[in-house]
Amino acid sequence: MNTISRTAGLALLLSTAALTHSVSALAQEASQDPNIIVEGEALPEMAEMVKGPEIKGIITARKGDKMKVTAEDGTSSVIFLNDATTVKASTGLFGSKKLGMTNLLNGLPVTVKTMQSGTNLLATQITFKNGDFKTANMIRNGTAQGFAEQTAATEGLRSRMGDIDNYNVKATTNVYFDTGKAQLSPQARSELCQAASSAEAMDNALLLVVGYTDSDGPEEYNQTLSEKRAASVINYLQQQCRWKPYRMLTPTGMAESDPAADNYTPEGKAQNRRVAVNVLVSKAIDGF
Repeated sequence: MNTISRTAGLALLLSTAALTHSVSALAQEASQDPNIIVEGEALPEMAEMVKGPEIKGIITARKGDKMKVTAEDGTSSVIFLNDATTVKASTGLFGSKKLGMTNLLNGLPVTVKTMQSGTNLLATQITFKNGDFKTANMIRNGTAQGFAEQTAATEGLRSRMGDIDNYNVKATTNVYFDTGKAQLSPQARSELCQAASSAEAMDNALLLVVGYTDSDGPEEYNQTLSEKRAASVINYLQQQCRWKPYRMLTPTGMAESDPAADNYTPEGKAQNRRVAVNVLVSKAIDGF
């Protein structure tokens, strides 16, 4: 990882992130607001449906008989639920237990088998790891004994989020993307877990993930692409690198702003198609 030498642009991003959403745990609380709507068309009859794709990702929203699952590449699928949908948690190599719909928590990594009619998807079976459920449930409740020390430290950090100048940027890891893509390369996957492992060794470290693009394409498209790239990194850090969601600041997409290199050469554009993973530690506790 490379230590940052320029922090002015990042400080502005941090201020924006602090004012909108403090940490991802707060964002998760908002995502469980009953006023949030998961968009989707009416569900057709089962007889009209055929076998659909298997979808893997994190539950990012729930509303009535629908849920949204966001995959590792940042794409999202709205999936219907009904009385025939089974929910199972794996408890070991071959064991599993049947659960209810109330166990489908935001932030839970799941694998969903589906039936399909047109663009409509119906979940026939939803499975997840029992350990992942315990983690999502503890984050949701915020009072589990297993997270007592981490929660206390995190709450201390949240209380200081109003003044972002009180944070040190300890390190930044950049991962790079192909033109127009949000999929992680094998090298990026390896570097992300290395970054998470290094950050884990720092007491009370938080991660801020910021996505960027090169200057090709319209501004609106680049904004969406930068957000998808940030989401891909967030999902991989949480699902594969086991970084705790409550230690993650809300990701940000910055499109083509704050370029790392010029956009006049292919080499410069390649450096700008990136996601920056910034490690932050409060100045008040840095060094303790």
